[in-house]
Amino acid sequence: MGGDHGPRVVVDGALQACRTLGIRVLLVGPQAMLGEELKRVGGDLSAIEIVDAPDVIGMGEKVSRATLKKRSSIQVAVELLRDGRADAFFSAGNTAACWTIAKMVLGTLEEVDRPALAAIVPNVTGMTVLLDVGANASCKARHLEEFAVMGTVYTRAVLHKENPRVGLMSMGEEETKGNDLVKEVHEVLKDSTLNFVGNVEGHDVFTGKVDVVVMDGFTGNVVLKASETLAESILHLLKEELMRTAVRKLGAALSRGAFKAVKQRTDPSEYGGAPLLGVAGCCVIGHGKSNALAIRQGVRAAAEFHSSGVNEKIESELRALTARKEAQPVAQA
Repeated sequence: MGGDHGPRVVVDGALQACRTLGIRVLLVGPQAMLGEELKRVGGDLSAIEIVDAPDVIGMGEKVSRATLKKRSSIQVAVELLRDGRADAFFSAGNTAACWTIAKMVLGTLEEVDRPALAAIVPNVTGMTVLLDVGANASCKARHLEEFAVMGTVYTRAVLHKENPRVGLMSMGEEETKGNDLVKEVHEVLKDSTLNFVGNVEGHDVFTGKVDVVVMDGFTGNVVLKASETLAESILHLLKEELMRTAVRKLGAALSRGAFKAVKQRTDPSEYGGAPLLGVAGCCVIGHGKSNALAIRQGVRAAAEFHSSGVNEKIESELRALTARKEAQPVAQA
């Protein structure tokens, strides 16, 4: 029921996922409304099941109010995951409500203090995973260390990057740059077994220098939103300029394939949503502006999350991290 465009695009995208990915989807929401939408598109009910959830959480609704709606589509969907009736969860609804309810209902993985919302953005050579991008506005060093481990595991398991390079977002590459938190985390990651390359700056998100960028959720959310808007603005300005003269229009027509490819590489809809790493279940949260393509890709991302075994690998890595720390000798005063 979430998203700016209501259930219509969700039903369209879910049906596309069933047809192209060969998976089964549970649509959670008011039964009568979803039934009408499925009739509209001629949905194959052998691949889609409607699970009734009469309450709806608004996109701008406060989390404190949203968590009281025990029959909301988000709440019921997460409970399906908890109870084993579903393997993964996807929603383009209220982000704060999604991750809060997921944490309350599913709990966190062993050794995880703070789940993190990750985002996948294109760079010049492939993709970069950013985390956290909104679940934790303020963090401690331990949380950012967990984010680095979870981001590394996800990148290796889902994006198939063998030894992901990890960077720490700062205001300069030098070890001495950044606030006290960044300096502390830098020392921790430098001594870890991760492929830590040091501090990175905002432009490194897109250069391909690193595969994982770690930061607090406040910074990450600003970086993500600014990046999305910049990509949209550049494409809009380029289209505007290409339409100014006949010669430019001709050039644009000849380059249409290249422009289409660039738009596809920078379109957030192609990446399916942000995995919520650290909760005891496979959860992916889509953008509120998600269209049918984004919904289909979000379902795909959730299915890949499940099949990759990321959560088990995160638990294993964090247990090993704790064991290494406990084995270290205690410094004498």
